[in-house]
Amino acid sequence: MMTIKSSKDTTKLNSRRSFLKAAASIGLSVPFLMKNAQAQQTGDQSKILVTYYSRTGNTRAVAEQVRKLTGADIFELKTTHSYPAEYRATTDQAKREQQENFRPTLTGTVSNMADYDVIFVGYPNWWATMPMAFFTFLESYDFAGKTIVPFCTHEGSRLGRSVEDLETLCPDATILSGLALRGASDGRIVTTSADAQNAVSDWIAELGISG
Repeated sequence: MMTIKSSKDTTKLNSRRSFLKAAASIGLSVPFLMKNAQAQQTGDQSKILVTYYSRTGNTRAVAEQVRKLTGADIFELKTTHSYPAEYRATTDQAKREQQENFRPTLTGTVSNMADYDVIFVGYPNWWATMPMAFFTFLESYDFAGKTIVPFCTHEGSRLGRSVEDLETLCPDATILSGLALRGASDGRIVTTSADAQNAVSDWIAELGISG
């Protein structure tokens, strides 16, 4: 016997197809978006944390905007050792840390990490990946079943291989599409420009994440 779909069923099917197509077109995690949409309907929303490391303030400005847009908690990574004020000296030190597979000691911890469902990870791109402070951070907690969302500031190399490093460090987490914003090596805060803020707002809207 042939089953004839009602117009209501057809509308539902077309809506689902449009949703999946839209999600795929921007490289997002379809299971996460569907789960988030269901959570918004039931009122059981995700608990969100924004974590970031910032040397000049560019990444901090992005992190603060993400916090405001999502209603997230925020945590700044700080190390017990410092970096030089001069940009080139900092990148030289960062390169040595990568070559030595160094794990900086952090000054603080997130005591309630288990409570968070979504963790934004923000950093300057140093030699094609995250500062080594984030390697320390990501190895310090269990991210299984959580959703990680990267964003970075850069001088031309965008996200580099940082997403691959995130996947290696957190193999049981879901990694969503990241955002890369051009920063400035001379210490100017450029991520507060209208274009940068619009890019962050559009990215958060596409992700569909809210607290």
